[in-house]
Amino acid sequence: MATGVKRAFKYRFYPTDAQAAELSRTFGCVRKVYNMALAARTEAWARQERVNYNQTSALLTAWKKTEELAYLNEVSSVPLQQALRHLQAAFANFFAKRAKYPRFKAKKTSRASAEYTSSAFRFRDGQLTLAKMADPLDIVWSRPLPEGATPSTVTVSRDSAGRWFVSLLCEDPRVKPLAAVDAAVGIDVGLNHLLTLSTGEKIANPRHERRDRERLAKAQRELSRKAKGEGANRQKARQKVAKIHARIADRRRDVLHKLTTRLVRENQTLVIEDLTVRNMVKNRSLARAISDAAWSQFRSMLEYKADWYGREVIAVDRFFPSSKLCSACGSLSEAMPLHVRSWTCGSCGTAHDRDVNAAENLLAAGLAVSVCGAGVRPQRRTPGGQSAVKQKTPRREP
Repeated sequence: MATGVKRAFKYRFYPTDAQAAELSRTFGCVRKVYNMALAARTEAWARQERVNYNQTSALLTAWKKTEELAYLNEVSSVPLQQALRHLQAAFANFFAKRAKYPRFKAKKTSRASAEYTSSAFRFRDGQLTLAKMADPLDIVWSRPLPEGATPSTVTVSRDSAGRWFVSLLCEDPRVKPLAAVDAAVGIDVGLNHLLTLSTGEKIANPRHERRDRERLAKAQRELSRKAKGEGANRQKARQKVAKIHARIADRRRDVLHKLTTRLVRENQTLVIEDLTVRNMVKNRSLARAISDAAWSQFRSMLEYKADWYGREVIAVDRFFPSSKLCSACGSLSEAMPLHVRSWTCGSCGTAHDRDVNAAENLLAAGLAVSVCGAGVRPQRRTPGGQSAVKQKTPRREP
């Protein structure tokens, strides 16, 4: 349970031409330093040597003194040092087997961003001024910061649609554990319905990508007809495609935020299924629909909000037969193809809606493990933990 929560408040801003040019230079220098430091550490790794953050920081100082890389002195040094710290964190995650080996940042595909610590910006009277800039950023304050909050770090970014954002990391005293409630809910994710709750409620799937599919396909066809290169027409067409993708992602994120906030506020315990989405999207027939549903993003939001507000999220093992198990008598059906949306139990005669039955079984399995252990593996409360229920065929003694 979180007691003191640091939150990132993201706002859109509109830079002047001079600010946009300065930030673009900074993004390029950050990417250059990250890639050079990664190359240096990779070469040292091949020689069976270890290079840490302090050594890459010394390399950065030496690079700035060369004629070829003298332009690194033209931007603030803080984002460059932060890039080295991010690389150090990436290697720490790699050695701890939490992530793959760090990759080089490409100009066209990597995220354009720069992080400033408190020594490289001034936040005063609601105005934010970054290092190497004379004027404050023109920020659209769409929501207020916590009263008296002072940002500890500021991250400036530009997305593929050409929009500029600034993210302020602040301590938020308003995030406190909610009063405990007795409610618990099982949540079954799907495609026909985005969520089906054990209460019987079904939440429609907005299918954000499908709504804009024709516009997106038309924009992509127009982009494919432009001559490849850095021409202005191709850039305009590329940005048009990016704006449609951004619109889809924004709508999807807005819906998921509203759903997860509501579920966390109304329930003390939330039970979900531990799905391996990265494997499921390998199904070419369902990959687009699964990606549009954003099940992984839903789970991530649900878990961190539950941690903020003192709730509990339990993930039941993916092999638990929630759809084939009768929630009334516990009998297990032999098979349950995806096209079967309702079925009747052959043992007790209970008629089931496939998704509601699955949600009820998930809730029962999660609560059993949470309360008494249920004689199976511990529940998974975080993505790196153990699963709640693992169905195995019992071994027969000879």
